[in-house]
Amino acid sequence: MIYLDNAATSYPKPPAVIKALVRSFKAAPGNPGRSSHKLSVAAAEAIYNCREDISELLNTNDPEGVVFTYNATHALNLAIKSYINDGDHVITSDIEHNAVIRPLEKLKNEGRISYNVFCSDDVLEQSIEKLIKENTACIISTNQSNVTGKRIPLEILSKIAKRHGIKLIIDASQSLGHFEIDLEKCPCDILCGPAHKGLFGIQGAGFAVFSDTSRKKSWIEGGSGTDSISTQMPLYLPEGYEAGTLGTPAICALGAGVRYVKSLGLPYVEHKLNRLTAMLSERLQSIDGIKLYAAENGIVSFNLKGLKSSQTAALLDDRRICVRSGLHCAPSAHKKLGTLTEGTVRASLSVQNTKQDIDTTYKIISELAKLYC
Repeated sequence: MIYLDNAATSYPKPPAVIKALVRSFKAAPGNPGRSSHKLSVAAAEAIYNCREDISELLNTNDPEGVVFTYNATHALNLAIKSYINDGDHVITSDIEHNAVIRPLEKLKNEGRISYNVFCSDDVLEQSIEKLIKENTACIISTNQSNVTGKRIPLEILSKIAKRHGIKLIIDASQSLGHFEIDLEKCPCDILCGPAHKGLFGIQGAGFAVFSDTSRKKSWIEGGSGTDSISTQMPLYLPEGYEAGTLGTPAICALGAGVRYVKSLGLPYVEHKLNRLTAMLSERLQSIDGIKLYAAENGIVSFNLKGLKSSQTAALLDDRRICVRSGLHCAPSAHKKLGTLTEGTVRASLSVQNTKQDIDTTYKIISELAKLYC
């Protein structure tokens, strides 16, 4: 089997991740922060170690700012709904995932906020600057599109936000583990991401990295393991946003995934992804009947002429190649591409893919083009 659906979730998981997952059930099976016995303490220590791993990966100074969530969508909802206030104006990009657009639309439809969209193809600073108003409170942007692979540079967004004194929330779902992100050099207020994509963790964990460790609006309430006599959530992070029992096994797996990526070296990962992307793109462009829409940073979006994207994906699945078809939960990006009706076939690569994977995929798609186009 050739797995080319890493933008949805990475596979296979490195042995170290599986080992850490199994070890968590044996060595750290207690409820973190809820008891004083050794098994509970071991779970709490494992979770804190993962906070440190993420903090080191992103070059932040305070692991306490790492708040664990169920996934990246949970993290983005936490960020948006705790930091944006009634009457605020928000700026976002034209290639956002529904994890950003739907929360904004809900707040907009309730008459609580307004937002505008900047063009990611224009000169970025100019496109954003012309949208800033007196009540602009926040820029929310993906770091990399899950449809096209296009990057929106954090350094530019960070500079604009700092210049105008506005908040910056980053969706790093597709960029984490693929290239270096340095929050000391390019700060943002909150960076959100999942465990199970480029960091090679498992499904069931995500995180939001806050630059300010004092809690803003409470978004979810419940047991935090500290200050139990109070009827209010703690005013400090991470406990102020981590209501209920955390997913210790998924967080332990995430920590191992972060360490695995660091052991490879992000420059190596980025170089290999770009090399494989260019290789697959060049091969596909040589096939009659292929419509190639985008190929950047590990993501290649295309269609076979005359076939729905879902049909192409099914034919590839029959031949043991895993891709994703459709709109990829990002209709804004497809509207930009002109593929809002049919969607695209998306092949998304990992550092674990090989030249042989590309060669075999090219051969099979060439055969399908001859049969169906």
